[in-house]
Amino acid sequence: MARAKIPDSVGGPAVRSAVAGGADRETTATAVRYLLQLLAERAPGNTVEVRVPPFGAVQCIPGPRHTRGTPPNVIETDAATWLALASGATTWDEGVASGAVHASGQRATLEGLLPLRY
Repeated sequence: MARAKIPDSVGGPAVRSAVAGGADRETTATAVRYLLQLLAERAPGNTVEVRVPPFGAVQCIPGPRHTRGTPPNVIETDAATWLALASGATTWDEGVASGAVHASGQRATLEGLLPLRY
């Protein structure tokens, strides 16, 4: 069953609140999931799995598809870093260099896909 889509009227305000700081856990979760949804819409595919535990994960970027086990291309980060990356407050290179973004696999990059419009 497909996950319900977060409408722009809910996701946009949640992102703005979370990026501004001081958002509660539910608002932060909505913001993270909404931005993951936007990423999956911007770069549909199944080559890279982007994880922001404990709030969500999506598969994106066209290319070879994996079908079992751990995907070969994984990006994982925390909620605060994901919000900074997706909003443009932090660049992809800065996130990777700081160690806040863990990217494994030849195609595990979001360079050129961020920031997202919300």
